[in-house]
Amino acid sequence: MKTKLATALMAALTISSACAFAANPFVDVPSDSWAYKSVVELADAGIIQGVDGQYFQGNRNITRYEAAEMVAKAMAHMDKASVEQRALINKLADEYADELNNLGVRVSALESRVGNVKLTGDARIRYRYQSNYTAPKMAIQDTANNYNRKDVTSGKKNDNSWDYRVRLRANAQVNDRTKVTYGLSTDSQSFASNEAANSQNNNPFTDMAKVDYNFGGNTWNLSVGRTDKYVMGNAYGLNYGDIFDRAELKYKNDNFAVTAGYGKFKMNGSDKSFAGVDKSIDGVKTGYGEIEGFFGNGSAIGVYYNDFTRAGGSYSKDSFRGDDLWGAYISYNFGSKWNLLANYENVSLSNGYKTIDGDDSANLWVAQLTYGKAIKSQPGSWSAWVEYLNVEDGAYLGGSTNSWRFDSAALNNIKSWGVGGSYVFAKNAQFNVYQSFASKWKDNKNNATDPEEQTRAEFVFSF
Repeated sequence: MKTKLATALMAALTISSACAFAANPFVDVPSDSWAYKSVVELADAGIIQGVDGQYFQGNRNITRYEAAEMVAKAMAHMDKASVEQRALINKLADEYADELNNLGVRVSALESRVGNVKLTGDARIRYRYQSNYTAPKMAIQDTANNYNRKDVTSGKKNDNSWDYRVRLRANAQVNDRTKVTYGLSTDSQSFASNEAANSQNNNPFTDMAKVDYNFGGNTWNLSVGRTDKYVMGNAYGLNYGDIFDRAELKYKNDNFAVTAGYGKFKMNGSDKSFAGVDKSIDGVKTGYGEIEGFFGNGSAIGVYYNDFTRAGGSYSKDSFRGDDLWGAYISYNFGSKWNLLANYENVSLSNGYKTIDGDDSANLWVAQLTYGKAIKSQPGSWSAWVEYLNVEDGAYLGGSTNSWRFDSAALNNIKSWGVGGSYVFAKNAQFNVYQSFASKWKDNKNNATDPEEQTRAEFVFSF
């Protein structure tokens, strides 16, 4: 195997046939061997080192990690290869993708191979359950000092607790600087027979369509188009974590990153969290910016800002009430397996809107402690976490969330704990489980019953 792989790698390298060969570094490769030329050139190029610096041992079977090391070094010579030769290196890189990742050749580096089109995707089967509950009337006042949100009864019943989603991704490297990404999604579809028969949202839709252009030595990136997930501040993402159309410019080096952009929130479906008004955040526009700092152990700290432009209309027509939002986060790694994430956000309300206590802004705090890391390519890897959520009434703006929590009527005016974990039971097959506990309404002047706890479990299969 070793000799054949060495020959294949040699064929993939563009090295002038007129160049002089270095002296044969291996005592067990005679000059009349059919592989002599390839072995010597590969050794001269630094692709192979042999055993003990003297022996090639061409009849010895090598491990996949040894093969991956040679492929990684061949990838470093991609700039010298022709289209056909790059295709061979790409084929070898795909074969040894997991080993290359473990060797530190990041997936992003593999995906940057020019001329490569890669198809990926995932399928999710999910269970969510929460008994019916009634949220207290703790919402926003309009300019007439009227309370516009009635008590909300919500929850997941047994007949619609199961759903599925399938997503497909196509990543095309156009040239050294430009990458195009396109994605399709079914969104979450309930297994309930009546909904499957009557839903108008069962057709797959485009949830990602963007072009990324790197320049300035890959420190600058301009991204234009639709992304499937916009997370404010790259932090916990309670306020939003869904489809977003935007233009974004980012500068990033090893120490810090600066991001600026402008875009529009999109939602597939409707949100009736506030006064029964549909699509509270759909169509809202925002200009945003973020500054982040990075540390040697993988830790990060950041501050961010969003300036919202409402979709239009009065409160009775448009329940979105945010004027602007700023936040900060810290993600700190300690030990070899521990991570602490802390996230704070402050939401300023639009003119004329105040909380039930007369405030014109609201805060939320999230803290999450995680042990371990579930890596989908490594069966047996796992993680476990515990989190605390504290959200003032009015701090959650509605719409989708990047949190595991569901039912946005239960994300405002709440204090809650949660636990969960992930386990990779087979390559690219992961099981996640989540559970809330000790949940209470933060401000409960109506003495409403505390919210029922939320349960979620899911299987995710990547391909």
